[in-house]
Amino acid sequence: MNAAANSPLMNAAQSGVQMALGGGGSSAVKIFLILTALSFGSAILLSLTSFTRIIIVLSFLRQALGTPQLPPNQVLMGLSLFLSFFIMAPTATKVHQVALGPLLDDKITVSEALEKAQKPLGEWMIKQTHEEDLALFYDISGRPRPTRGEAISFTALVPAFMISELNTAFKMGLYVFIPMLLIDLLVGTILMSLGMMMVPPQLIALPLKLGIFLLAGGWHLVVSSLVKSF
Repeated sequence: MNAAANSPLMNAAQSGVQMALGGGGSSAVKIFLILTALSFGSAILLSLTSFTRIIIVLSFLRQALGTPQLPPNQVLMGLSLFLSFFIMAPTATKVHQVALGPLLDDKITVSEALEKAQKPLGEWMIKQTHEEDLALFYDISGRPRPTRGEAISFTALVPAFMISELNTAFKMGLYVFIPMLLIDLLVGTILMSLGMMMVPPQLIALPLKLGIFLLAGGWHLVVSSLVKSF
């Protein structure tokens, strides 16, 4: 009786194993990979895309204008995110064509997909990476530097890319900050020469900076400079 009762369960288990071995369990693997990618989405966004440079420059701009709460963080994050989508679209298309699409169609394995995805992504990242930053991580690890045409290890490329992005973002932020700082100094000097010690310089400088920024088409200049810098 026990054997008869257990036979349907045994048959179901055997059929499940056969489906998994035959490739029928690939949907579960795909779901697992998608959930894993989503869980690491923020790290991937910060480490492998243009998001870091954009958000840092926009944050510098907000501080330079003297409006630390405007635009709100949600607006800056949204603008940075969609600018990153725009900039990374060609690279993402290549990754989908050579890696993600074939993986979802069960034409290649996960390891092959990861290997194929590294090539277009690495080509984009290496263009943004300073040579001295890449050499730094090879020197730290004690590995010989790659020769021309040799593949660059992702373990060295990713941190070098992030350091280069931080350097570039801070340089661009400095270029944004200097004109606004000059306006602050000019306003402070004029108020002091007029003897208006009790008037906060920020009270005069803020509308002046906003007016000059808008008349110069500041948002257009900042966004176009960010996009063209990649």
